[in-house]
Amino acid sequence: MIYRNLRQQVQKRVPQVRVFAPFLGVLLILALWQGVTMLKLYPEFIIPTPISVAQRFVEVLLDGRLWLHTWTTTSQMLVGLVIGLIVGILLGYLMAKSRTFEDVLAPLVLAFQSTPVVAYAPLLVIWFGSGPTSKVITCALIVFFPMLLNTIVGLRTVPASLSDLMRSLRASRWQTFAQLEVPAALPVLFGGLKVSVVLAVIGAVVGEFVSADAGLGYLINRARYDYDTPLVVVAILMLALIARVMYGIVALLERRMLAWQNRQRKW
Repeated sequence: MIYRNLRQQVQKRVPQVRVFAPFLGVLLILALWQGVTMLKLYPEFIIPTPISVAQRFVEVLLDGRLWLHTWTTTSQMLVGLVIGLIVGILLGYLMAKSRTFEDVLAPLVLAFQSTPVVAYAPLLVIWFGSGPTSKVITCALIVFFPMLLNTIVGLRTVPASLSDLMRSLRASRWQTFAQLEVPAALPVLFGGLKVSVVLAVIGAVVGEFVSADAGLGYLINRARYDYDTPLVVVAILMLALIARVMYGIVALLERRMLAWQNRQRKW
């Protein structure tokens, strides 16, 4: 009885501890960072102090530069993410349903994705200019492959017995897709979506590194040339924040849409 009560108390406190766990990790990194700077092993223009980074953050936040560059990167990233997801899911569905279609496209997709995005980003700038179009396409290309692969895997994990059941019930192709294939593939699709939202940030920044006049990638390049290390750190932290927010949104959406799985496990 005592063991059961103790176990219940621990289970109640675990969610509370988990809420503060990410903040503890951040505090630990800040403490280590501050300790390294206090030892003065490197000059401040190489490893700035947390205070100097915070001061630089407030400065660029108040003068509006941080908002401008963050919005530029975020908007291009979102457009490229949507395009990459749509194309990846559509082609993934076709390749999962047709072995012939897969045999034709698989070698091309694999050959294209085996090349790092940094290699063909300059070509995209030459073809589409230094404006937002080349950044959007770069972002869409880097998002496309993981979503394509997860769509194929997700649709092929649908049990054959359930597909036979739907056919025996004379379900239409749309009914089978909406009521069987999509729910069964959702866990794998959300796994691909989590990877894609993080890669989307990388894709947008890669395009800005090659050629841009705005965006967090441009801000990092400009600060690097000026040896403004605190500003480089500020831009990197903003990229990490964008990726974390996007990942959190997808995780929240996953919990909402897959709540039925948790209820089944309880039963």
